[in-house]
Amino acid sequence: MYVCELTRRRYRGKPPKAIHGPDDVVALLGRRLRKEHREHFLVLLLNARHEVIGKETISIGSLNASIVHPREVFKPAILASAASLVLVHNHPSGDAEPSEEDLAITKRLVQVGELLGIGVLDHVIVASRGVVSLKARQMM
Repeated sequence: MYVCELTRRRYRGKPPKAIHGPDDVVALLGRRLRKEHREHFLVLLLNARHEVIGKETISIGSLNASIVHPREVFKPAILASAASLVLVHNHPSGDAEPSEEDLAITKRLVQVGELLGIGVLDHVIVASRGVVSLKARQMM
């Protein structure tokens, strides 16, 4: 109930931003993430209409790694009663190509989301030289 009230207060007077694809994610977070010098892993929490009801930083790692555990990813989603989420992280190296670790954690988080009934809609990687959507590349 507490999270719902905070969300209601935050968005009072302005409609929540809907996420229709990776361009919307980049518009919301891209500028900030491109400037970071360490890897940041975030989730966008979405309602049933794919409107953003929350944004959580899950992990801040090193130059090329970030520790991500499903428990930490889905806890804010459960507390906010999110219908789905979008995974977002940056590559400070400038290269947005997904690593094997990126693909492995995405696969694991999709499986956990299926068990919990919280869909993982996309995993967007932001870098200074581009953006990669794993969903658009059919890698999830």
